Amino acid sequence: MLNFDLCVIGSGSGNSLIDERFADRSVALVDKGERFGGLCLNAGCIPTKMFVHPADLALVPRESSRLGGDLGPARARWGDIRDRIFGRIDGISAAGEAWREQNAHVTLFREAAHFVGPKQLQVGEQVIEAEKFVLAAGTRPVLPDLPGMEVPEIAARLHTSDSIMRLEELPRTLVILGGGYVAAEFAHIFSALGTRVTLLQRSDRLLRGEDVEISERFTDLIAERVHVRLRQKVVGFDRTDEGAILVAATDEDGVDYAFEGEQVLIAIGRTPNSDTLNLDAAGVKVDESGLVLVDKYQRTTARNIFALGDIGSPWGLKHVANHEARVVQHNLIKPRRMIESDHGFVPHAIFSHPQIASVGLTEEQAKAQGVPYVTARQEYGSVAFGWAMEDSDHFVKLLADPTTKLLIGAHIIGPAAGTLIQPLIQAMSFGLDVPTMARGQYWIHPALAEVVENALLALPLDA
Repeated sequence: MLNFDLCVIGSGSGNSLIDERFADRSVALVDKGERFGGLCLNAGCIPTKMFVHPADLALVPRESSRLGGDLGPARARWGDIRDRIFGRIDGISAAGEAWREQNAHVTLFREAAHFVGPKQLQVGEQVIEAEKFVLAAGTRPVLPDLPGMEVPEIAARLHTSDSIMRLEELPRTLVILGGGYVAAEFAHIFSALGTRVTLLQRSDRLLRGEDVEISERFTDLIAERVHVRLRQKVVGFDRTDEGAILVAATDEDGVDYAFEGEQVLIAIGRTPNSDTLNLDAAGVKVDESGLVLVDKYQRTTARNIFALGDIGSPWGLKHVANHEARVVQHNLIKPRRMIESDHGFVPHAIFSHPQIASVGLTEEQAKAQGVPYVTARQEYGSVAFGWAMEDSDHFVKLLADPTTKLLIGAHIIGPAAGTLIQPLIQAMSFGLDVPTMARGQYWIHPALAEVVENALLALPLDA
């Protein structure tokens, strides 16, 4: 039996915590994934945004046309786009794995693993022991159990976000199942690059986790480029005579439909990989959704076992996983002076078209929690740069506490939303009140950031 000081399961943010300060410890790094480096690098944040950028550029001719420009139709060279992205990412993944393999104090295991007892992990054909463990095994896509999926010719054309970006050819038609951020981003990518996209959502709007005004506006805007079908329950798959996929669905009135696509993307959510690790044997508890239970120090219910990232985080965000990795790293090195994770104001962005960014409470959450608030909404088109863009679709929405005058929520839909929201995140994180933020600094004129300034000034707060 091999013995280690530390065992980390997962090569994403878990891998990043193993720096030079662990050089005097024996470390086992375990990851069975096809590619080293975790979801964000290989099939998540980074490659998707590398697809989003050319997709954004592909829409420039359409956007410029209404402003008097004539740039001609955009055409996408799918193979060039894909190979540029994965030519870089796969190289980074391979280099990261090779570097870990040559670390004298790190032993890399590229096999499936599960606990067989407290502090005992079965890795392939052998059992290893460690004084401390870090669970950072992430999540995997949720797949439905529907008729037709067992047919090999159909299964070959059913994709998740793990595989859709590596298609050999850009499909002429694509059906996307789901209405969350993964579905929203890929609907933008493929439709902008020339694919006819059909998006099937079970509920009455897309991005239901967003503020309702944001969600409704996004649903309306993406429907201008994508065939959006709401209130559709997918019930199975079949093939056409030409080999395309038929997605069978039923609406709330019991009317049956069939939607055809060369390829199908299943984007109905992700589930923690906790169920693959036999955590009961280690004394680690999970909640009803499979998320590993952790305390404020990222400790699980088992002594000397920590968890970080998507396996225990409800946010599913890389910046949260990185923060938690830094907390776990500190607490492993200085166990007598542990620090706490800060999940007070966790922002997120959705890089679709339009872009969305959010932090804090939605208006619906504030109402449900009985939190006093005032709100303001500022249109992009109300400021000079918005005039230049002839923007009539996008806005900033803020919520503030009328007593403390502190922001409690910020929601933006429109160009550069993920950038525009950053000063609002900073204000919330450091307790900067609305009047001070609005008038205590210069706002560049005529930059688009003036829409944030004016939204702050529009909040009905007593002087």
